[in-house]
Amino acid sequence: MMTALDLSPCYQELGFSEPPFRITPDTDFFFPGPRHLEALQHLRFGIASGGLTMLTGEVGLGKTLLCRYLLRQAPPGVRFAYLINPDQSYADLLTSIYEDLTGIVPTDCSLGALQRELPKLLLRLAEEGEQVVVLVDEAHRLSGKVLEGLRLLSNLDTEKNKLMCLLLVGQPELEQKLKARAFRPLRQRISVRYRLQPFGYRETRDYLLHRLAKASQGKPCGLQYGVPWFIYVLSQGVPRRINQLCDRALLGAFAQKQSVVSHLMVWKASQEFLK
Repeated sequence: MMTALDLSPCYQELGFSEPPFRITPDTDFFFPGPRHLEALQHLRFGIASGGLTMLTGEVGLGKTLLCRYLLRQAPPGVRFAYLINPDQSYADLLTSIYEDLTGIVPTDCSLGALQRELPKLLLRLAEEGEQVVVLVDEAHRLSGKVLEGLRLLSNLDTEKNKLMCLLLVGQPELEQKLKARAFRPLRQRISVRYRLQPFGYRETRDYLLHRLAKASQGKPCGLQYGVPWFIYVLSQGVPRRINQLCDRALLGAFAQKQSVVSHLMVWKASQEFLK
């Protein structure tokens, strides 16, 4: 019996093994479109160069999915500290980095102790041939004090290599924040920059087909001719909006016992959340 929280029978009836348009950052559904692949190349180049990298983009473009895909496809010899909650004190942030790198919580979480122990840990990992990468998601939420602390931490190096590579991923507000005079030292350290853009029409169409094929089983529900263009226009090429539109439209097709998503279904779906 289907409950209010279990929609899996709906998707199975539509010919899918799982929801094809979840809004969660599921790396199994990563779409290798040119924009996302280019963004990944910039992040990987930033890691290889050991410098400071900044990736920005508006809400819903898939930045967190890119972060998680990068972690899943980590280059050999790279150890990540992935920070998903940057809205915390500098001491808490250093504690998170230490815990991610070692798997244990430091016995002394005071700022002074962390500032002594973390450089020792970075040096030991470097001597063991491991490169440390600190990946900060939602980096636009970092306070000025924490940003300056991360800059100082990323200054640590040996004679030949940096002990820590820093990747900042966030909304365009991060770019605006770093334009302030106080952040000039940090801004000058950024060696790789990339601004993620929404999909064009062809990318939107290919994204739809990729998602539908990934979740299909048997003969899945299809899209009426011209619907991909309509979805592109309504969503403006933003992946999260595309997912919301398509998920609602698919459930509309299920309710009407149709095997094809029509323009009207997409339009009705858009009225639920696109204002």
